[in-house]
Amino acid sequence: MHIAINGWFWDQPHTGSGQYVRRLVEALPACAPDLRLTLIVPGRITVLDALPSAVDVLPVPGRFGGHLGKVWFEQRAFPRAAARLRPDVTHVPYWGPPLRSPAPLVCTVLDVIPLLVREYNAGVRNRLYISLVRAAARGADHLLTLSADSQRQIVARIGVPAERVTVTPLAADRAFHPEMGAERDAEVRARYGLDDVDDFVLYLGSYAVHKNVRQLLAAYTFVAQALGPKVPLVLAGHTPATWGTPRFPDLPAYIAELGLNEYVRWIGPVAEADKPALYRLASVFVFPSLFEGFGLGPLEAMASGTPVVACETSCIPEVTGDAAFLVAPGDTRAMAGAILSFLTQPEHAARQRNLGLARARDFSWRKTAEATLTVYERVARRG
Repeated sequence: MHIAINGWFWDQPHTGSGQYVRRLVEALPACAPDLRLTLIVPGRITVLDALPSAVDVLPVPGRFGGHLGKVWFEQRAFPRAAARLRPDVTHVPYWGPPLRSPAPLVCTVLDVIPLLVREYNAGVRNRLYISLVRAAARGADHLLTLSADSQRQIVARIGVPAERVTVTPLAADRAFHPEMGAERDAEVRARYGLDDVDDFVLYLGSYAVHKNVRQLLAAYTFVAQALGPKVPLVLAGHTPATWGTPRFPDLPAYIAELGLNEYVRWIGPVAEADKPALYRLASVFVFPSLFEGFGLGPLEAMASGTPVVACETSCIPEVTGDAAFLVAPGDTRAMAGAILSFLTQPEHAARQRNLGLARARDFSWRKTAEATLTVYERVARRG
């Protein structure tokens, strides 16, 4: 069986879509050695690091840049390239399928956040694009998604029958283990300027409005009062080009307003190879997001042996089970209390660490790949 995969996000491993396509393409050949995979990529991608040797690559020259170039690749370049390959199935591993596909089409809708958060629906261009991909998703032969919560949202908001949506949960990579690569921890600690602290609380992710980082900052005022600057809040991730937009609230100004400047450290983007060590080094990982398709961050932290505090919303309870301390969205005092409980009660932190390690073992990329392969086979037979 031959699968043609849209590789638009291959060079963006800091995004959820980039992580997903990389891990899936790595895992599929391991569980189906006879499977033929071709990754169709835009011409801007000239170096494909981490690509398995068994995977073929078909680059497609681009005509446009920016958002128009992405739409052109999704709707014109990818289907045309797939038509030349004559695959059994085409797979778009993010919510950007073509309206017409030359082969049976599988699309992964990682989340429907653009339909849930009004800031993502602002502007004519955004509304047109959402209308386009919603219509295209309805026409796909089958949809994949990452959690039962996302499946329910897809059925309700895109209008696809539940039997055409299959849940294929994600997993933490093998590198996220409390002892894998621990010899690099000191080097990573120094690289991000953390060698002067023994304990720190970590947030790693985007600063988009739905990530709800403001709640974490407000909660940290209570942590700061209790412990002082010896336990900083470390904010890691790509910062936006401009703060103070509908999508990206002005967090630096909010930190100053709360009087937290000496308690918060910005460390910027984190290299993929450094993430496992950073999780391991953290005393607590906090994930205040309100909407997620899966919530890989908490799972990676649990796999690394780090206690997790998160909001009890969206798919997060489904992913963490009883292995994280979940608080209500907006309850800053409860979030602060959860953070402090892990920082000040070693027995509590150790118990939660063990629960997290056990929970993380329930997920694997092999399971994800096998479930995906089952959908490929079903769609190919029907096609």
